[in-house]
Amino acid sequence: MDRDALAAMPEAGPVPGLQGATKSRATSSLRALRSRPFRLYFVGQVVSASGSFLQQTAIGWLVLERTGSPRDLGLVLAAGGIPSLLLGPWGGAVADRVDLRKLLLATQTLYCGLAALLWALAAAGSVSVTALVVIGVAAGVVQIADSPARQAFVSRLVPPDDLASAVSLNGVVVNSARVVGPALAGVLIVTTGTTVCFGLNALSYLAVIAALFFIRPRPAGGTAPPGRQGVKEGLRYAAGRQQLWLPLAMMSIVGLLAFNFAVVLPVFAKDTFHGTAGTYGLLTTMLSVGAVLGSLAVGLVHHPRRPYLLFAALAFGVTSAATAAAPNVAVACVTLLALGATAFCFVTLCSTTLQLHSSSAFRGRIMALWVFVYLGTTPIGSIVTGWIISVGGPRNALVVGAGGCVAAAALASFVRTPPNPDATLTDLAR
Repeated sequence: MDRDALAAMPEAGPVPGLQGATKSRATSSLRALRSRPFRLYFVGQVVSASGSFLQQTAIGWLVLERTGSPRDLGLVLAAGGIPSLLLGPWGGAVADRVDLRKLLLATQTLYCGLAALLWALAAAGSVSVTALVVIGVAAGVVQIADSPARQAFVSRLVPPDDLASAVSLNGVVVNSARVVGPALAGVLIVTTGTTVCFGLNALSYLAVIAALFFIRPRPAGGTAPPGRQGVKEGLRYAAGRQQLWLPLAMMSIVGLLAFNFAVVLPVFAKDTFHGTAGTYGLLTTMLSVGAVLGSLAVGLVHHPRRPYLLFAALAFGVTSAATAAAPNVAVACVTLLALGATAFCFVTLCSTTLQLHSSSAFRGRIMALWVFVYLGTTPIGSIVTGWIISVGGPRNALVVGAGGCVAAAALASFVRTPPNPDATLTDLAR
């Protein structure tokens, strides 16, 4: 989901934290939109991502409506993360070796085909939990290469000084889609049913495919040295830099226990507050509005540092606990707004940190590790959260998630990040 122009990018080019800081601070978090390729891709991704969340919301409601089982919902949502959990890091090795634009054209076309298949099955009345799991696993296989490629593609679409803004806006794309998709799904499910949601998602992929045809990304600033394009080298590179392994470790804890909103919110709306699809759409929209605000706020941070990660994780935990205690829908809307802001502030800070602290030769593999801990924890996390909800309800699931956030913050408090060993990259030491 990402963007820009025509001049060579040095392998470990200048970043906002080191050079041009005065100029960067004088501009807004939207400065990456000055790039025409970025704008094209940004618009295409907003449309495509909105379709994806439209479909995800419809699937959540369809499963609960058909089975009434949070465990089935957790299983369906977990299916898409299984391939990333097993093979995720290898997707980065692919992204570091091939033309990213051509790779993304292929993966987005495959996504479009899978969405169209789900649409056809729904129209024929043949959608079952098994079919949803199979399609989810197939989409997860495509995601192995697609996600790190999209993450790495950001740096090929903007000048180096605008990278932090681009990463932040990349998060805004997803989080804006979290507002538009579920809100539209809430209306469509009530008025026309879930089938049309699947059809619109299939059509939405055409926007990003069209954008990719017109985008000409910046050439890479260099290639990886011979013999250094494998997963093992990427793991060694990350393990030797606290600036890389710390956000990865924090996200693995938070992703496992706290980042399971797709499992919690449908049950929260339907069972805890005895609401309808409209209630579910409202709660998800409030979470998503907060997510957009949190992502935009990170765009103003030109040099992410360890204390920011610590504070964001802690704030995520506090707002999760507050949501667990919400007595009614009105209060839950307020706490979910804050929860969305803190959760995606944390996620965007982690992603920005990884991109700013990895050289172009390793960026695909580093972002594959990011996808691995961000999405690869979904299968286990969704199943665990579904079990917690079945035993103790969604409020207890949110409390457990809050504990995970506090644990991640505690880890950051004990780790010290020295200057990055790559002198041209930023550090998190302060």
